[in-house]
Amino acid sequence: MRYPQYTLTPAHIQTHVAARLHKYLRLADHGRRCTAATLWTVLCYAACRIISLAAACAALRDAPSDSAAHDALLATLPDYAELQRRLNRALQGDLPHALRRRRQPLAIDLVLIPYHGQPLHHDDEIYRSQAKSGTSHFHAYATAYVIRKGRRFTVALTSVGRHHTLAEVIQRLLREAARAGVRPRYLLLDRGFCSVDVIRYLQRARYAWLMPLVLRGRKADHAKGPSGSRVFASRKRSGWAEYTMTNAAKRTARFQVCIKCRNRRGERGRHGREALVYALGGPLRPSSYTWVKETYRSRFAIETSYRQMHQARIRTCTRDPLLRLLYVGIALLLRNVWVWLHWQVLAHRQRGGRRLDLGRLSFRKMLVWLQHWAETHLGVHDEIATEHRMYE
Repeated sequence: MRYPQYTLTPAHIQTHVAARLHKYLRLADHGRRCTAATLWTVLCYAACRIISLAAACAALRDAPSDSAAHDALLATLPDYAELQRRLNRALQGDLPHALRRRRQPLAIDLVLIPYHGQPLHHDDEIYRSQAKSGTSHFHAYATAYVIRKGRRFTVALTSVGRHHTLAEVIQRLLREAARAGVRPRYLLLDRGFCSVDVIRYLQRARYAWLMPLVLRGRKADHAKGPSGSRVFASRKRSGWAEYTMTNAAKRTARFQVCIKCRNRRGERGRHGREALVYALGGPLRPSSYTWVKETYRSRFAIETSYRQMHQARIRTCTRDPLLRLLYVGIALLLRNVWVWLHWQVLAHRQRGGRRLDLGRLSFRKMLVWLQHWAETHLGVHDEIATEHRMYE
């Protein structure tokens, strides 16, 4: 049995995070108290506690004021396009070389952050979608995520505006992933990407892809029977088919369809047969219906990355999309550091591959460590001036 020889401490993690932020984002000092190192510590503290930048400055004794930190960010951050480029370089800084040697399965999806205000500069900053949290306006971001056990890194990030098409979003993400040397083996996409324009782009670019098919047409209980893509959902046996989708502009896309039928067996109080309908294309050659179903199930790991991102996203009510992009990028970077620690530092190396134990250091525990490190080095406001004594 091999016994541990090294110790991982909060100082090691903080040093690694600060080095990545300083190397790729390259913020300059802004005054004597508001240095770049102090600013990164305050931002990481705000991310770990899921609070605003102003609340973090108020909680830390030796931190600059919230106005000073805010002015320092606006004075030293680059423009929007350059910040997005630097954040992508930071996300790709710790990628293992094995991800670049061969093609990898990639998941692509959108994360929508509800927004209740007005755009700062122009309407394209705000993305419109189905109402959630009392609004249909969002700041939207798209990510590309590697589906590889133990190396589930976010490799690309891009913002999504009102006039951006989903085909353009996919193209930008794959271009960023290619700059990092990550090439897609196949793409796993959400149901929202199932459109003629997206499918035609994927076919022209010759990517292998898989996504759920949007069901349209008459339902099975209609007097005339099902129509459109709902015909596949009414089947009782698994199978393959082809389908031609047409959009409002009369453009068409023809692709393969996989129908995987399963028994629900009383799940969620439901019974009977259920047909899972998938659209797929490109050089993808599935071996079975079960392979299609299980492969698409792996896409839901990107939803886990968004859940963890929200656990480390600095809260804000600012209208500035530059700061909002920065806060999302910091959260994703902290998550990538957590993945890198498990793969590079905490994994048990053995014959046949590395064995991971995510219970050794959960993502929330890593954030607590970083929070304690910041409190130790910048101090905490642990007293309040009052007008009356607590005890007479």
